[in-house]
Amino acid sequence: MKQNILTDFIKCGVTGWCLEILFTGVTRHEKCLKCETSLFMFPIYGLAMLISPMKKLLGRHSAAFRGICYTCGIFLTEYTTGKLLRQFDRCPWDYSNAPLNIDGLIRLDFAPLWFGTGLLYEKILK
Repeated sequence: MKQNILTDFIKCGVTGWCLEILFTGVTRHEKCLKCETSLFMFPIYGLAMLISPMKKLLGRHSAAFRGICYTCGIFLTEYTTGKLLRQFDRCPWDYSNAPLNIDGLIRLDFAPLWFGTGLLYEKILK
C-alpha cells in the first residue's frame, strides 16, 4: 500500500514537471524554447495522486463529469498551495496580470488544460 502511494506520488510529480516544462517552453514564444519550473512544483503535482481514489468514487460517471471534478480539485489544490507558499514569499507563479485570474493564484482560462491533465493523470494512475 505505502509503495503504491509513493509510486503514484512520484509518477504524478514527474508527469506534472514534464507537462509544465513543455507548456512553459512552448508558450513563451522564444526561439530557444526556454522552460521554467520550481522544486516546489514536484510535491504539488505529486498531490494529483488523489485522482486515483477520486476515480474509484466517480468511476461510473462520464469522462466529462470526471474531468470537471478533477479540474475543480486541481484549482483547489493550486489555490491553497499558492496561498500557503505566498505567505512565505515562495509562490513560484503569479497570474495577477492574466485575464480571468483569482487572486493571482489560479487562471480560469486554464480550465481546459486542467481538464485534460486530470484525465491524463487518471490514465497514468491505472
